[in-house]
Amino acid sequence: MQSAAAPTDRGNDIATTVVTTMGQMGVIGLPRNYEIFYEALTGSNPALSLEVIALGNRPTQEQLDQIGRKFFAQNHGQRIVEQAREVLARELEGVASLLRSERSHIERYGQVLDETSSGLSNRTAMSQELLQKIAGVMSVATAATIDHGRQFASTLGDKSAELETVKSKLEEYKKLADTDPLTHAWNRRAFDNRIAAIYDGNKGVLFSALILADIDRFKDINDRYGHPVGDKILQIVAGIFQTSVHRDMFVARTGGEEFALVVEGMTEDATVEIADRIRMLVEQTQLKDIQPGIDWGQVTVSMGVCMASDADGPQDLYAKADRALYRSKVIGRNRVTRYSSIATQQGKNWLLYKKD
Repeated sequence: MQSAAAPTDRGNDIATTVVTTMGQMGVIGLPRNYEIFYEALTGSNPALSLEVIALGNRPTQEQLDQIGRKFFAQNHGQRIVEQAREVLARELEGVASLLRSERSHIERYGQVLDETSSGLSNRTAMSQELLQKIAGVMSVATAATIDHGRQFASTLGDKSAELETVKSKLEEYKKLADTDPLTHAWNRRAFDNRIAAIYDGNKGVLFSALILADIDRFKDINDRYGHPVGDKILQIVAGIFQTSVHRDMFVARTGGEEFALVVEGMTEDATVEIADRIRMLVEQTQLKDIQPGIDWGQVTVSMGVCMASDADGPQDLYAKADRALYRSKVIGRNRVTRYSSIATQQGKNWLLYKKD
């Protein structure tokens, strides 16, 4: 990690820098963590920057929480967004002021037209000199109005561009808060909102489903090769999920070595086919370190599928898909299980099973 206290090139995409740095350091994508790294990487808080550097390459969440409590005692976690809102409010007031000025100018021009029209209608005969004066007044008023209109259009265009910039920044930070920094998939916060939206209306429930996937024996991988290799494998698996489905499908890393995929508009059979295709792609992917030529071996995933119509709500949907995932683990791993196939089974409590 480069010195966080160094001046930041404002031309760079700070959001991407924050995400990349957090990913490289294995930092969880929590909003308070984004705030800490934003402050550190922009150099706006030198003391905080030095403490982040002192943490080394793989800080723990406890260490980051201590920094958060020390430097953000007032808990201004939404400061970045609030700043954008302040800019937005100022720009909107600027636009409102422009509109008021334009209205006033148009009203004055209308008054000139009314007075001229009234003067003309009340005169039966007018001299050439009077007509020239009227024409002069109308010419000046019209020219001034046209010139003002051009200035208004130009200034309004500038304001619109500034507002678009603010809007883009707000969207950028919202996505930043909803993205897993390591894999660039959606994070748990975004996932919770997404599955809750399924039950906002009956239409979304009928042909929606949740696929949960868990990398088999991931702890063994970390123990044998170390966390950097584990992180690389998480990125590879996330990439397989993201590239093997339609672009509009929702893929999230929900925690640790677990991923989730929300499927819409498909039957249970079609959903299981998607899950099994992803499972096979993971199994067939060669996992090697190109530089030293080390073969990391085969990685597999176990998966569980539950249709939204089989659950009473988002929490129930997650619990049932998780139960199907546990079933896949119990009966041998590297397979896909439908919740509907085990819904009527009694006996073993799957929640007692510890994933690995």
